[in-house]
Amino acid sequence: MTDPVDAPPGAAPKRTLARQLWRQLPFTVWLVALWMLLWGQFTWTAFLVGLVAAVIVTRVFRLPPVELSGRVNAWFGAIFVLEFLIALVRGSLTVAAQVLDFRRQPGTAVIAVPLVTDDDLIMTHTAVTASLIPGSLIVDTDRDRRILYLHVIGVRSAAQVEAQRASVRHWERRIVMAVGSRAQVEAVKADASTDRAQPIRGGAA
Repeated sequence: MTDPVDAPPGAAPKRTLARQLWRQLPFTVWLVALWMLLWGQFTWTAFLVGLVAAVIVTRVFRLPPVELSGRVNAWFGAIFVLEFLIALVRGSLTVAAQVLDFRRQPGTAVIAVPLVTDDDLIMTHTAVTASLIPGSLIVDTDRDRRILYLHVIGVRSAAQVEAQRASVRHWERRIVMAVGSRAQVEAVKADASTDRAQPIRGGAA
C-alpha cells in the first residue's frame, strides 16, 4: 500500500481535477446537447464544437461552481425527452397554423411564471426548454423571486395565459423529477397536488 507521504507531489491535484471533471460531466453533456439543439444540427462537427464550447464555459471562465444534486432518474429523463420532442412537433404545427390563419392575428402576451424550486440550474433548464418550444421565448428572469418572463403567441384569454403558465411549470416538474434533489422532488409534488399556481399581477400584457 502506497504511503500518502511518498506519493508523487502532483498526485493529489490530479485526483482532485479528475473528481471535478467527473462531477461536471452531466453538466458538460447537457451543454453539448443544448449547443446541438440550438443550432439544429446533430453532426460530429456540431458535437465537437459544442464540446469545445462546454470546456471553455466550465474551465476557462471563472463562473460559480454548479452544484449538481447527484441524483439522476433515467425513467423520468426519458419521459422528459419524449414529451419535449412531442411538444416541439406540436408547437411547430400550432405556430404554422396561426401564421397561415389570415382571418385573425394570433394573440400575444408577456407572462410571468413563478417557479417552485430555488435552484439556478433548474431555472436555467426550464427557461431553455420553454424557449426551444415554438410559440414561447424567455425575455427576462427574476432570480431573487424565481420568476421567468416569457413572450408567447396564441393567447386570447386569461385561461390561455394560465395554460401557458401551467405548461412552463410542467417542464419544471419534469426536469426536477429527472435530475433534481429529493427535496426539490417533494416540493414540486406538493405544488402539483395542491395546484397553487396563481396569476401574478401584471404578469400578462
